[in-house]
Amino acid sequence: MTTVTPKNSALSQQVFDDIKKTRNTNYINNFWRDLSHNDEELYNTWSALKSVMSEGEIPYLYKEMIYVAVSIANNCNYCIHSHTYAAKKAGMTDVQYKELLSVILMANKTNALATALGTQVDDVLDTSKEGELRK
Repeated sequence: MTTVTPKNSALSQQVFDDIKKTRNTNYINNFWRDLSHNDEELYNTWSALKSVMSEGEIPYLYKEMIYVAVSIANNCNYCIHSHTYAAKKAGMTDVQYKELLSVILMANKTNALATALGTQVDDVLDTSKEGELRK
């Protein structure tokens, strides 16, 4: 159940119209509706998301798959569902989804192990240091 009361302001309607146009849909999902309780935040969040998630050096499908991984790590049920849907709509196959989940699970496991062990970063792996990447 939502914790806010959505508003129907001129600015929120402008954002909703842009979402519909950008996504080629007539549907506005619950996240954007709820965010309309603060139309300035709605506008800023949509503008940023639209820019970040647009096709670039990283293909849109990969961006959605990254969003799924981060949503799982953050335990955001809504985001997991909405971005899995978007990734599948963008072409992610069931086999790719299964592999993505395997990568997420392995990353969580090895991250937890490295943290528990207090493993120090190897100098060769420290990309903040100047120089070429070493093999």
